[in-house]
Amino acid sequence: MKKIYTIVFFISVGLAFSAIVAAGIYGLKFGVDFKGGSVMELNFKNGRPQISEIQSLLSGEAEFKEAGVNLAGQSGIIIKSGELLEQIHQDILKKISTQFPSAGMEELKFDSVGPVIGKELKSKSLSAVIIVLFSIIIYIAIVFRKLSRTISGWAMGVAAIVALAHDVIIPVGVFALLGKFYGIEISAVFVAAILTVLGYSVSDTVVVFDRVRENIIKGGGAGEGFGAVVHKSILQTLTRSLNTTFTTLLSLMAIYLFGGESIKYFALALIMGIFLGAYSSIFVASPLLVWWNGKSVSQKR
Repeated sequence: MKKIYTIVFFISVGLAFSAIVAAGIYGLKFGVDFKGGSVMELNFKNGRPQISEIQSLLSGEAEFKEAGVNLAGQSGIIIKSGELLEQIHQDILKKISTQFPSAGMEELKFDSVGPVIGKELKSKSLSAVIIVLFSIIIYIAIVFRKLSRTISGWAMGVAAIVALAHDVIIPVGVFALLGKFYGIEISAVFVAAILTVLGYSVSDTVVVFDRVRENIIKGGGAGEGFGAVVHKSILQTLTRSLNTTFTTLLSLMAIYLFGGESIKYFALALIMGIFLGAYSSIFVASPLLVWWNGKSVSQKR
């Protein structure tokens, strides 16, 4: 293949390694969904109080000693705390409403998750990601089994999984940094975004691999090396991949910029993952496939 693939591949390895280091040093800041607790989202129709005022009001409550108070949109506030009983929840609402009678407070959301449920959700989320990855390897190995004389379907499956790992590791590293410096928490919505990215990313990779298969079966690579066939296949599918990715990113950018606070970082995770999915199918999965083929050929000799 052309030298640009090798250069960009090692840049990708560097980015993934940096993301692993960031996640290892800072870790992910898990939200209420995973560690348990309560979340209240309040909206103030006639003027939002200052965060310091809300914090001062809650400071006398034992359940809110480590509470987080953040802005949400133009007129909202999100309060995150330990798990609250319904009576305490209602008392807090009454206290805020009484303290700011003219603010026009209304509650938009209240969620409460116990620590046991949060731990179970974390375990099931990890299991779901692992099951998806193994299913993708098996699927690709079966679909591309006819190319076994040229390259193993399992090799294609492993190349696709490495590309998927790249697409997931980098957003995880970014969210580790966001959690450390901006207090952004990981919720179940983030897991949903990761699973969506896995499906979308493997779709891009399969499109390239399928064109490689067609070119080999039809003899499109006759007289050419395997790397040349893969490069040709990438060029043939490039317009389709770019158009699909660009139109999807436009929608996600609109959600990120104009959507609510609760789905803002879901959209951000998707934006990164979908962009990386199109990128990795070209500069991660394809170079690995060519390398694997070259290694197999050298061993046969």
